[in-house]
Amino acid sequence: MPTDALPSSGAVWWPDRHTVDNANLTRFMRALGVDSFEALNERASADPAWFHDALIRFLDYRFEQPYEQVLDLGEGLPFARWCVGGTTNVVLNCIDRRRGSPRYDQEALVWEGEDGTVSAWTFADLDRETCRLAWGLRQLGLGPGDVVGMYLPNLPQAAAAMLAVAKIGGIVLPMFSGFGADAIAQRLADGQAAALITVDGSLRRGKPVGAKAVADEALQQCPGVRHVVVLGHLATEHGWQSGRDHWWHALVAGAPADCAAVPTEAMPADAPFLLMFTSGTTGKPKGVVHSHCGFPVKTALDLSICMDLKPEDRFLWMSDMGWLVGPILVFGGLLMGSTVVLAEGAPNYPQPDRLWRLIERHRVSYLGLAPTVARLSMSLDGAALDALDLSSLRVIVSTGEPWTPEAWQWTFECVGQKKVPLLNYSGGTEVGGILTGTVIHPLKPCAFAGPVPGTGADVVDAEGASVGPGVTGELVMRSPSIGLTRGLWHDRERYLESYWSRLPGLWVHGDFASRDADGMWYVHGRSDDTLKIAGKRTGPSEIEALLMATGLVQDAAAIGVPDAVKGTAVVCICVPRPGIDPAGALKTLSAAVVAGLGGAFRPAQVVLVDDLPRTRNMKMMRRVVRAAWLGDDPGDLSTLVNPESVQAIRAALAAQGGA
Repeated sequence: MPTDALPSSGAVWWPDRHTVDNANLTRFMRALGVDSFEALNERASADPAWFHDALIRFLDYRFEQPYEQVLDLGEGLPFARWCVGGTTNVVLNCIDRRRGSPRYDQEALVWEGEDGTVSAWTFADLDRETCRLAWGLRQLGLGPGDVVGMYLPNLPQAAAAMLAVAKIGGIVLPMFSGFGADAIAQRLADGQAAALITVDGSLRRGKPVGAKAVADEALQQCPGVRHVVVLGHLATEHGWQSGRDHWWHALVAGAPADCAAVPTEAMPADAPFLLMFTSGTTGKPKGVVHSHCGFPVKTALDLSICMDLKPEDRFLWMSDMGWLVGPILVFGGLLMGSTVVLAEGAPNYPQPDRLWRLIERHRVSYLGLAPTVARLSMSLDGAALDALDLSSLRVIVSTGEPWTPEAWQWTFECVGQKKVPLLNYSGGTEVGGILTGTVIHPLKPCAFAGPVPGTGADVVDAEGASVGPGVTGELVMRSPSIGLTRGLWHDRERYLESYWSRLPGLWVHGDFASRDADGMWYVHGRSDDTLKIAGKRTGPSEIEALLMATGLVQDAAAIGVPDAVKGTAVVCICVPRPGIDPAGALKTLSAAVVAGLGGAFRPAQVVLVDDLPRTRNMKMMRRVVRAAWLGDDPGDLSTLVNPESVQAIRAALAAQGGA
């Protein structure tokens, strides 16, 4: 058994011999001739070209033309070039390679609509839908290098659309299905999109929502968009512009029946196929660029090698296709040959426990979720949750924000029954995973086993020097990673300024992290969220964990606000559990923070609200909460699923004398 599997102090789960021996990570380490995860990380950091070449070969990632050089650092770390001289396509590896294999006629996608409708596509079905749309897009004159926006909810056709754009050598620009017209217009314009794929309408929390009508409004500002492909799904009122607009079914009607007659474009391996715009506090969203060889290989490293996704898994991760998790689910799941489970709508509608019902109904074995989803699920009726059969679960992975210990423990005990490893995964749209859990390491609540190999992750002080165990510092990367963005879309200087300027030679990720004496890693939240109260520093997640531990709240946000005496004071904004006494709860919550961190951190105010600002995948937006308190411009709110929460916070604060 690898040394990684030995017991660790404070651990609550240990892998058995069968799990370790059959882990993808164990097989990978054996193939590379290393005997521990730590040794793998050390060698990967010392020789990234060797590591990534071995990784590509282990994954059997296929190329039309083999590469001549796996890594070229001629332009420095920020602009590393990968698989130089090679040609490939992500679709060659996700779909085409399945042809002629037994897997081709087995389920690739299972979809459940918000109304309970279920459909399933085999790899052959998905290949056929992808090829038909790719053929149609080529009839419109679209091809290599063309950016195609995607404004679709979670439908099977959304997967086919992403694959079809990549198949013709285009660049898919996924957008949040809840965006308004201005947010769509800005991304299409910034991305210089030539086309848009959308839907007439879909259900959102039981109500029909017309996407085409919103897209039409956005396109008034986007004269460069020459074509709009419209999927007929749920008839809603919309306009039609002849020559520009095309029904999906009509566009693909003449496509060849034989998929082999619709070739997959062989692209330079490092050519972009995915353009993801991230929202920021100020300024325009950043266009993150991912390539045919970079994103799929890195996603496979994260999901399959580190976190053990297997071909036999049924993989559910509820997220909109406009967030990185959507492409991770589709491209990562299909690349590994897993069955992707897609669900339209939210994890808590039409039933509050919908996510857990989906697991039971579709026998999900590999689940991804955000800690906020777990925090909100803790208020569900325990007996009803116990009545569900969640025994199909094999692995749970989480990302998006730091855990609170109570939510982690609840998920581990109530969902996983103390048997299913709950693996932490942290990184970003720009790079995928930087830190990961594995199934060959013991589990400590809220901890990571270590860095994703090939990232050279480290924890450093303000000068960039490594810090020892128990010291909190900046999370950085020292090595080039094949999954790192190829810059920002048409903005080289902003890329360098945003990530590489603070500590020369290091990627500064913007998270605070630490390691313990056992080598386990922890993330303490965004470094720009850190609170310094009367000279003492802490992360919001530590305060929020204390609030959650009272059992009085469903969720909480701790923010720092200006204070004349301390410099910064703590304000806690909480979503109460139903039926609690507000006056008593406010005192208890304040006392819990003092008991845990000392009198210096006594909240200046505790405020109860109905909800906190969240993205569609339920990530809480702390920067928006702080802006609401201070009356500042909250920046880009286009990603929020509940923008009304901002005004509700301001109203609650005003009513309690906080603003």
